[in-house]
Amino acid sequence: MRKIEDVKICVIGLGYVGLPLARLFSTRYATIGFDKNRGRVEALMKGQDKTLEVDEQLLRKALDNGFVCTDDIALIKDCNFYIVAVPTPVDCNNNPDLTPLYGASETVGKVISKGDIVVYESTVYPGVTEEECVPVIEKVSGLRLNKDFYAGYSPERINPGDKQHTVEKIRKITSGSTPEIGEFVNKIYGSVIEAGTHLAPSIKVAEAAKVIENSQRDINIAFVNELSKIFTILGIDTQEVLAAAATKWNFLPFKPGLVGGHCIGVDPYYLAQCAQRHGYNPEIILAGRRMNDSMGKYVAEETIKCMLKKGIQVLGAKLLILGFTFKENCPDVRNTKVIEIVRTLEEYNLDVSVYDPWADVALAKSEYGIDITNQLPDEKYDALILAVSHDKFRSINVVDLLNDTHVIYDVKGFLSHEIIDKRL
Repeated sequence: MRKIEDVKICVIGLGYVGLPLARLFSTRYATIGFDKNRGRVEALMKGQDKTLEVDEQLLRKALDNGFVCTDDIALIKDCNFYIVAVPTPVDCNNNPDLTPLYGASETVGKVISKGDIVVYESTVYPGVTEEECVPVIEKVSGLRLNKDFYAGYSPERINPGDKQHTVEKIRKITSGSTPEIGEFVNKIYGSVIEAGTHLAPSIKVAEAAKVIENSQRDINIAFVNELSKIFTILGIDTQEVLAAAATKWNFLPFKPGLVGGHCIGVDPYYLAQCAQRHGYNPEIILAGRRMNDSMGKYVAEETIKCMLKKGIQVLGAKLLILGFTFKENCPDVRNTKVIEIVRTLEEYNLDVSVYDPWADVALAKSEYGIDITNQLPDEKYDALILAVSHDKFRSINVVDLLNDTHVIYDVKGFLSHEIIDKRL
């Protein structure tokens, strides 16, 4: 098969990662997108992407040019280059949950033929592709790796909501189960990725490179989160300290905040468990996770302290949270840490409202069991927490939403310094 002109691509998983990738590949290759969620498929075939990662015009153009989305496994049997882009979450105990990967691998096993290639994009710890996923394909298909079919790994680097660093503009790591396959996979990706590619010497190296990218960011953010706690005790403004330190040419400009989402708040647990399985107990990685996972509760309790200092009755107080998604200007609520703020405030019996014009109200209810609104409430509140720095919040005069005696806590350093009581 290994001729670039013969490639027919199937992308399995049409979420934040899979859809932009499939749309991009469709500009050069015959491409089918597969997702088991029929509702998602039907919406995409109408040119509607609720993740907002693919511009509607680009999606419709791709559909007009032959790009197809389906939940029918029979329609992907003629493909010969399968890309798996399903989520890799953690469970309630922060253990890696490979269930979506196992399911996608079973799907591949049902359709893969001799000479085909399957490339995984999902974030995993080193060894998952060859030791966890490939055996599932072999068992279902009866084929053998590097004899009947081949594998690769090219970790996703999608940044949800980022319209500048889109998939084709971010350099891509590639790898293959043999040197020849690595070169071929690299050639396929390189034909559509404008920023270029980096061919790793092995699948495990590519897996490891991905999982440390976000672990590094997690640790750096944990450091400044700890600084924020220290400087709060000392009565120093953390943002002013960071601005002063940033005048040094090699100072890294990380800021304190909530660390959620599908990558930074998850990937370090994959690396940590991998290390533990091999007899090493990671210290810095897990310390960073503990620090960042504590920030939601910390923000809530600091807000309550401010209320008490102003003589505001906490029990039954009305508090408004601005923002629920895990980051600004996108609808993604996966692993949002704003929920930790909500839960802690509710423990103190505050009456909490959450306003987010981006978030899916129904999804927030089904995933987290809370009611949020896309409409700015017409009420007066005793306190307000700016949790996510959506651009849409710039037009809000937050003081107009509050009683005369009130507290404003700014998690993101987004609001005017003159009107806030405290910020991270």
